[in-house]
Amino acid sequence: MRVLVLGRNGQVGHELARAAWPSALEPHVCDRTECDITDAAAVDRVFAAIGPEIVINVAAYTAVDRAEQEPAQALAVNRDGTANLARAAADQGAAMLHVSTDYVFDGSKATPWVETDPVAPLGSYGASKEEGERVLREVLPRHVILRTAWVFGAHGANFVRTIHRVAQANPKLRVVADQFGGPTPARDIAATLIRMAEAVAADKAVWGTFHYAGAPTTSWHGFAEAIVRLSGLTTPVEPIATVDWPTPARRPANSRLDCRKIGRSYGIAPPSWEAGLADVLAEWGALAP
Repeated sequence: MRVLVLGRNGQVGHELARAAWPSALEPHVCDRTECDITDAAAVDRVFAAIGPEIVINVAAYTAVDRAEQEPAQALAVNRDGTANLARAAADQGAAMLHVSTDYVFDGSKATPWVETDPVAPLGSYGASKEEGERVLREVLPRHVILRTAWVFGAHGANFVRTIHRVAQANPKLRVVADQFGGPTPARDIAATLIRMAEAVAADKAVWGTFHYAGAPTTSWHGFAEAIVRLSGLTTPVEPIATVDWPTPARRPANSRLDCRKIGRSYGIAPPSWEAGLADVLAEWGALAP
């Protein structure tokens, strides 16, 4: 079964491009130069050339703070690009797997978010992703929306790379300790998408929205401490409050995602973020012996 993957140069796209795919699936992994999802005509050309039966969209505008100054650009990719893919998939008779985010929630809930909780994004990035979810639901019934959180991997810019770099260059770090979530390895997200694509190919897919994030819950401060510790560094990590680290975009205080539904429907359990972190550091040659 032919699978069209959009977003090769992102963290999850990189992992999908280098993954070992099952023989039942034939992946075609594209970057923006090969298929700009904001260009409907370009999307139609790629669909005509490949004829995908499954579409996996991991292409996204993910610059959370910059989106506050560039809301139109965020919408162009995260809403309009998703709409272009959904319409092309509908015309093709294809199914679509689409990655979304914990930032569709406002973080005010005391317990982990379930898929049916009301969305209320705090910023432009989250709003653009929520609109992408909405248009996908309207256009293409055969879809899966996979919401995840705090993505990190060996490729691209992410929190792990930033902390590892600044911990080597500074005598002390100050990291927010009152925002909570589940860091999620990009490699595990890619593996989950491939498992879901296998289910589609076997006519065993369960359609709808699912949550998938790393376990156990931690804070950005706790995540930073683990990065420093597993790297063999001794840089102190000072816990601070969100108000002491102002950013252009507001972040949810509670980004914990309830992942029980994906376990019931697909038999997929939350990944260990610390194991994923060790793998990333080992790939960089930065894992302490």
